Amino acid sequence: MGISAETVRTDKLGRRSGPRRKYSVEEKRSMVEETQVRGASVPEVAQRHGVNANLLSVWRRLYSRGLLTREISARALLPVEVSTPTMLPTERAAPRALKAPRTLSVEVEFAGGQRLRIQGAVDPPFLRELIAALSAR
Repeated sequence: MGISAETVRTDKLGRRSGPRRKYSVEEKRSMVEETQVRGASVPEVAQRHGVNANLLSVWRRLYSRGLLTREISARALLPVEVSTPTMLPTERAAPRALKAPRTLSVEVEFAGGQRLRIQGAVDPPFLRELIAALSAR
């Protein structure tokens, strides 16, 4: 093992901070192919290259799906131009006419002369259970 000239900064908890190392597609493929040798261990290969074993496992999945290729990593973003903005912040929306809130009112009269009045929103299954319970009395 050689001595690394790169200094690694860490935060209070010992986690790496600062710029992340970028690996080329060739480096990733090389590490993945090392793990495919008989008797190779993903954690050992990862440690040898200074890479987290979980990250190497992600690269292995990409490789197995055929997604770790030079073409995919070299794709460039396409230029985009917005021709008309969807909303301008300079104008306010026209005020809407306020509707009077609808109130729901349910009244049930039972055979014994009892009445049940409910105002507002009611859950239909709850109302069925309540009526069944009061009818059984």
